[in-house]
Amino acid sequence: MPTSQSQIKERQRTDIREPRRYKVIIYNDDFTAMDFVVMVLVQVFFKSEEEANALMLKVHHSDKAVVGIYTYDIAVSKARKATNMAREKGFPLRLSVEPEET
Repeated sequence: MPTSQSQIKERQRTDIREPRRYKVIIYNDDFTAMDFVVMVLVQVFFKSEEEANALMLKVHHSDKAVVGIYTYDIAVSKARKATNMAREKGFPLRLSVEPEET
């Protein structure tokens, strides 16, 4: 019996890209306590106490600030966790997730 070889070509993917990154933005409001915002930045976004205080003041003075840049799933998860923490304490803290400009 003759031996036959299959004509299978291996396809190599060369268009592999890094996943798109998303900014988590926190917005200023007149009701959420500054201490609570700092606590969220430390617990959810793993900021140092000093960095969290600086971000909180930036939000307070400029109405919004980027608190982190992540892949989509992580960005949404962190924004949702922070929002849920705020709602449990009765604060209207607002966060959004937007694509990072490249």
